[in-house]
Amino acid sequence: MRAGLSRFARNRLALLGAALLLCLLLTVILAPVAFPGDPFRLAGRPLQPPDASFPLGTDTLGRDVAAEVAYGARTSLVIGIGATLGAILFGVVIGGLAGFYRGTVEVVLMRLTEFFQTIPAFILAILIVAILSPSVTNEVIAIALVSWPAIARLVRGEFVALGGREFVLACAGLGAGDARIIFRHLLPNCLSQIIAVGSLLIGTSILIEAGLSFLGLGDPNVMSWGLVISAGRAVLRSAWWICTFPGIAILLTVLAINLAGDGLNEALNPRLRDR
Repeated sequence: MRAGLSRFARNRLALLGAALLLCLLLTVILAPVAFPGDPFRLAGRPLQPPDASFPLGTDTLGRDVAAEVAYGARTSLVIGIGATLGAILFGVVIGGLAGFYRGTVEVVLMRLTEFFQTIPAFILAILIVAILSPSVTNEVIAIALVSWPAIARLVRGEFVALGGREFVLACAGLGAGDARIIFRHLLPNCLSQIIAVGSLLIGTSILIEAGLSFLGLGDPNVMSWGLVISAGRAVLRSAWWICTFPGIAILLTVLAINLAGDGLNEALNPRLRDR
């Protein structure tokens, strides 16, 4: 672990991503202090440009864009992390069963995985949310259901590669049960790759959530970046700040997650350590 942290610390881009994520986390924590009250409340006159009173201006209804961006960060992180954890859990189960038992089990589960991969992820997410009704919980479910195939294929490949290793064959020869082999030997040896790939999925989940909110399929009672951009698109030419600042927040967040995720992948992936 120390060696991995040392490699991560030597990666300047990864450190930049980690610093941006730290700033985002501080924004989420301090949002109720800096902007007390409901972010949907009317704070000033509509379409007020950025000034000393409202650093990021106000939107078409007179709501503070800075408060909307700050509270939207919490929504994006909650949905991004929740959906990624759900995708990892489901993907590990499917990929682990396919890679360990092989045969018919592998064929059925991998064909199921390929079926989900043939459908565009965002289109499928729209369909799921439209069926379940827009809410934070349903967004998490929808994004998790379209994100798990990548994790499943990764875990399946790792289980197949590790299944022929001497320590796994020795455990099986000594009479170890399937559960012990999976949870004590196979899964811990591919955990670093799962963490690295999972960290990158958070950025994708945030983008999907922003797209759903932009189309009106997000929770209307929860502030989000996509909702703010959607509200400001009609006045983009005259009130550029409404769409610009949430867009910059999405850009920096996804960029930070990708930079930190790449650094984490290089630090934890044994295949990249000696390059």
